[in-house]
Amino acid sequence: MKITDNCLLKGHILILLFILLCSGSLFAQTISGKSQAYAGKNISFYTYTDPVTQEKNNLFTLNFNSEGDFSTELKVDETIFAFAEFGIYRGLLFIEPGRDIEILMPPVREKSFADSKNPYFRPVEFWFSTKSGTALNDNISEFDSRLNGLTDKYFNSLYFNNSREVFDTIQITLAEHFSEIKNLVFEQHKKLQLAAVEADAFRLEPKKVSGLFQTINLQYMNHPAFIRLFEKTYENRLSFEVRTLEGSAVRKMIESGNAAALKALIKEKYLINGTVADAALMKMLHDAFYSGDFNRNDIIRIAGTAHFQQHPEKIIRNLSKNILEKLQFLGRGNPAPVVCLKNTDGHSVCSDKISDDEKYKYLLFADTEMMICREHLKYLSEIEKQFQKYLEIIIVLRKTNLIEMKIFLDKENVPGIHLVDDADEYAGKYRVKSYPSAFLLDSSHNVVFQQAKSPLDGFEHQFAPFLRQELFERQRNQVQ
Repeated sequence: MKITDNCLLKGHILILLFILLCSGSLFAQTISGKSQAYAGKNISFYTYTDPVTQEKNNLFTLNFNSEGDFSTELKVDETIFAFAEFGIYRGLLFIEPGRDIEILMPPVREKSFADSKNPYFRPVEFWFSTKSGTALNDNISEFDSRLNGLTDKYFNSLYFNNSREVFDTIQITLAEHFSEIKNLVFEQHKKLQLAAVEADAFRLEPKKVSGLFQTINLQYMNHPAFIRLFEKTYENRLSFEVRTLEGSAVRKMIESGNAAALKALIKEKYLINGTVADAALMKMLHDAFYSGDFNRNDIIRIAGTAHFQQHPEKIIRNLSKNILEKLQFLGRGNPAPVVCLKNTDGHSVCSDKISDDEKYKYLLFADTEMMICREHLKYLSEIEKQFQKYLEIIIVLRKTNLIEMKIFLDKENVPGIHLVDDADEYAGKYRVKSYPSAFLLDSSHNVVFQQAKSPLDGFEHQFAPFLRQELFERQRNQVQ
């Protein structure tokens, strides 16, 4: 009987262990801490989808209770990088499997009014410290601090005199100080950070830096040191190549959609191969799309070839997918995200159901606290006079003081539907980087102009010839 009971007990334990393993709870790491100054706040942490598009994926949110305590569990089976943007800060965090961490928060510092309106504002970047002081984050924070201190100390010798002796001294000093840290992520971070200093100090050509990427574990390519050096090494290189003696050949490769020929060129010019060469080429294609040096449809066609879409490495397949999504986002003829918000009177409105007419939709993102936006909004009355029969004006307003916003809109008789984007949700969906920003959609809510002109920047001169051509085509089709 006892033997049976023991067997049953062991069986139950094994089943419980199996359930725990399958659910992943054995691999959950706790991220916790306390800061009374942040009581009641929420801070979201993100990862990057890839090192090229750098789109954000929400990873977790820290919810501070009324006492300032916070704690969350995250399941990870490899070291991952996350970041959070709050106040004036951009906090960086490595999360390791099997290690709980208690992080320390910086003093609360919110953006000033000027900072919140400045599209070029750069947050103060820092690595989160931990209470133990021995986590990977602490090691990397100390390394970066010492590296910055040494490069500042020897700035003239490095960047003006290009002294190899000084650079070697910096390497040796750091190697000795951090000799006891045996961590792959730390070692890769150290190599990449030193390589970035070397590339800057000695004006190294990309091909002299490329070899390092062959030694880096690409599963960590979303880590910040990799992204920074990768971006610096391969940024706008196809635009550079097209201006060399072989430029016409490069242009033909792109026009014909010859991904294999482009990769062969990359391997030869930058001395890289394999997965790294494909990742570098994807970075170059991404930049070429925005450079204005190539036909955008040619770039999209190459990025979508089987060479990348059916690549044996999942990293490249995902990179290709993400880049294609970004390049095709809000492309002409593609559906635009439907904006559903409350207007300034508190009524819910959706941008795809505003009018039954066959009108185009002029979608303008604006901030009434910015003087430049106020002038653009005032000019909308002139645009409405010219095109009211064919154009619906939809203004998506950044949330500010609602009473002051309404007073301004009413006083200036600003036309259109006025929607309030409380949490900048739709500014994010439309990837608005600065205010004002405008888009032109057709009556079916498909994109006509991804980069429509703002009111004072010449929208009427952009829209008028387009409208004349469209009306001509409609009339001709009716006659036929």
